[in-house]
Amino acid sequence: MFKTLVNAFKVKEIRNKIYITILLIFIYRVGCWIPVPGIKSGAFAGLIEADQQAGFLSLLSAVSGGALANGAILALGVAPYISSSIIIQLLTIAIPSLGQLSKMGEEGKKRIATYTKYAAVCLAIVQAVAIVFAFKDILNTAVLPLWLVSMLVILVLVAGSMFTYWLGEKITSLGLANGLSLIIFVGILSTAATSILNSFVTISLGGDKALETFIELIVFVVALIFIFGFIVFIDLSERKIPVQYAKQIKGRKMYGGQSTHIPIRVNATGVMPIIFSMSILSFPQLLMSIFWPHSDFYVTYSNWLGAGSWIYMVLVAVLITFFAYFWTQITFNPEDVSKNIQQNGGFIPGIRSGKPTAEYLKKISNRITLFGAVFLATIALIPSLIFKWVGSGTLVNVFSATGLLIVVSVAIEFDKQLQAQMLMRNYKGFLNK
Repeated sequence: MFKTLVNAFKVKEIRNKIYITILLIFIYRVGCWIPVPGIKSGAFAGLIEADQQAGFLSLLSAVSGGALANGAILALGVAPYISSSIIIQLLTIAIPSLGQLSKMGEEGKKRIATYTKYAAVCLAIVQAVAIVFAFKDILNTAVLPLWLVSMLVILVLVAGSMFTYWLGEKITSLGLANGLSLIIFVGILSTAATSILNSFVTISLGGDKALETFIELIVFVVALIFIFGFIVFIDLSERKIPVQYAKQIKGRKMYGGQSTHIPIRVNATGVMPIIFSMSILSFPQLLMSIFWPHSDFYVTYSNWLGAGSWIYMVLVAVLITFFAYFWTQITFNPEDVSKNIQQNGGFIPGIRSGKPTAEYLKKISNRITLFGAVFLATIALIPSLIFKWVGSGTLVNVFSATGLLIVVSVAIEFDKQLQAQMLMRNYKGFLNK
């Protein structure tokens, strides 16, 4: 990857895109430090450090690059847009009209993108109202009345979320790779860098915690390297199904006759099953922590079904397996693939065309999906247990299952985009000659 990055800087066109990407990300990072007017300084940082709120606020702050802990204008980040895109994708299956719209080409994609933006605005408003309603004690009402400060905070948070989405779109169109993914990637790494720097400061100051912090940091880094290597190995693994195209003679020309393959990735679903599973299990706890934080039922639920409990781990593994198969059915349709192969005069060696090919592809896909689901369940549970055993703090929340997969996936995708840009330039140079 570093070699690809060095070669990319030698090309003026790609170098300019990299500079634009860095500039837009810098603007985003500046917005993560500009405080929202009307919120008491350091109020969110104190809430995130509290044990009762660490379940969801700390993770949200880590993904947003510490913007929530800073009480910044970009505290919501791209979370509303990601949630809305997931909801719209699920609705395309449940609602036939949306499903037909998704198959109408570019015009249909534009209309679905518009619906996604509207849904993102609605979700941003809901999240901002929930934050103001749940944490109204952190609002600064010394100058303005409570209702006016609340409206101002809601407006700024919603506007900040939409501005973050706009930055992501600009990075995608003017820079390199997917802008929204890069924003999350930078947010996670910046929060991790801050936590590691704090560990070094603790070590340099000496004292009773210096040696303990040093050992925890070493073990943490070693475990992180092995886990990253395992994720990269699985993420790049795929099953190649050979496809042979028959020779066709049209006029005086002969077409086809070549061999190719259908790549089926082991982790084709990515991080989506983990996001769905943890969102479903954490949603009741999130509501109770906002509206009934001191109830006995909330305490019981947190002890038995809260993050880290054994029942929670079992349910996460079951839901990840379910959503892995569910997401595979959305993204990979064996019947459509079989039909396309047959229409182009192709066949899988040893398998008859038509329905037998579709059944064969479905069987292979189910087997690989099961292995991918086991991998996701392992990544969702084992790293969290290791990091909690090593130590506690922001690093545990940053390098959770979601954080690990996002960092690795975005880094691999960014490397692929750079290689594609270099390859396109070589093709252009060859054609100009």
